[in-house]
Amino acid sequence: MDIPVRGILQAHQSALSVAHRLLDLLVIVLVGYWQHQQQGLLSTTEIWLQILFAVLVFHWLSEFHQLYGSWRGQRIRGELVKVFTWWALTFVLLLSADYLLLGRRDLPTPCQMGWFALVLALLCGYRVLIRLALHALRRRGFNTRRVAIVGTGPVGASLARSISAAPWMGLKLLGFYDATPQQMDLGARSLRPQVLGGLEQLIEDARQGRIDKVYITQAEPHLRELITGLSDTTASVYLIPDVFTFELLHARSESINGLPTISIFDSPMDGAWSLVKRVEDVLLASLILLLIAVPMLLIGLAIKLTSPGPVLFRQRRYGLDGRPIMVWKFRSMTVQENGAQVRQATRQDPRVTPLGRFLRRTSLDELPQFFNVLRGDMSIVGPRPHAVAHNEQYRRQVSGYMLRHKVKPGITGWAQVNGWRGETDTLDKMRKRVEFDLQYIQHWSLWLDLKIILLTLFKGFLNKNAF
Repeated sequence: MDIPVRGILQAHQSALSVAHRLLDLLVIVLVGYWQHQQQGLLSTTEIWLQILFAVLVFHWLSEFHQLYGSWRGQRIRGELVKVFTWWALTFVLLLSADYLLLGRRDLPTPCQMGWFALVLALLCGYRVLIRLALHALRRRGFNTRRVAIVGTGPVGASLARSISAAPWMGLKLLGFYDATPQQMDLGARSLRPQVLGGLEQLIEDARQGRIDKVYITQAEPHLRELITGLSDTTASVYLIPDVFTFELLHARSESINGLPTISIFDSPMDGAWSLVKRVEDVLLASLILLLIAVPMLLIGLAIKLTSPGPVLFRQRRYGLDGRPIMVWKFRSMTVQENGAQVRQATRQDPRVTPLGRFLRRTSLDELPQFFNVLRGDMSIVGPRPHAVAHNEQYRRQVSGYMLRHKVKPGITGWAQVNGWRGETDTLDKMRKRVEFDLQYIQHWSLWLDLKIILLTLFKGFLNKNAF
């Protein structure tokens, strides 16, 4: 077995970890002192107490939230988010202490703002430079970890592809260990790690110091014996359960009285993120309603003058967690179907009024749903709500259909801006729409919402599939 280059930093890992902590604290102290000197302020006891407070709070938050753990297998964004979060919280607590204990009203001062900004830039900047240097070293075979995978099934193959696709992680795959190897297709011709033996051979190789990390990717009948054997080695051992072969919906871990669990289907709008989503909806919906108030009045008047019946049409649909809501639209048909049987609009549908055809084609019939957003029934971005009758039909035919209701329904969505809008006259079309809805939930972020809104402005209103 060829042995890759040993990690050049591994022998000094403890010292480097301590140095990393000290460098962060040194940046906070030196920048704080320099900033006050630049402002012509004397190094009074009060200033040093502020710096000491910031050092202690930032250090405690960073330790508690594992900022100084291993980031080898993760991208830089996660680490920078943690740095920003804990330094920002430290700064807020510092200002709060100033206000409550010293009674200061001129907060934050220019000096404090300069301190905050410069420390943040340095803490993030030197981390980026270190990452870039480590990535360059790892691509050249230095600072690596030697990895073995237990299991030649789909999870093992997927892990092997991930390692091969990310050389910046510095993980060198030695090969697979499996008592009963399966045939694998790893895609790229260059990715052909060999099966090095069974589980006994794995334990022996680990004892000889040839392996740094072992990833167990399938349920072994003798898992306890395998882990016991590996405990007699210096290799780090990781379990990757078969549950990850499923399409997980915003999975996260939690503990039930100390018992670790992994959620398989969950909502991304949890805790603080639900507040972020709600603030986004209220601010944007209020602004949009101010801009479209006059057009909405004109549309309502036109509907009243061109066809008998109410201006607004309310239809019962499913909202968050499958709870029923009443969705508002401008009436575009001569009928108001809201029962157990609701027929979707089709091309040249005689139920659609001439004005209604224009409203539906341009999505103007959906403008009243911004009031649903303010009420909290809907979001601006999310899976489009379907009539209850259609929900009951498709939930039995499309796998994962009801998972769309893990978030609030939206006026526009990822499926709509990707062309899956309008009549779903075949089951495949509905499956495709659900696929894009679940992608949205799985990868939700504030930036994705803003991207979808911008795409809607350019290509989401007019659609050849809207009848």
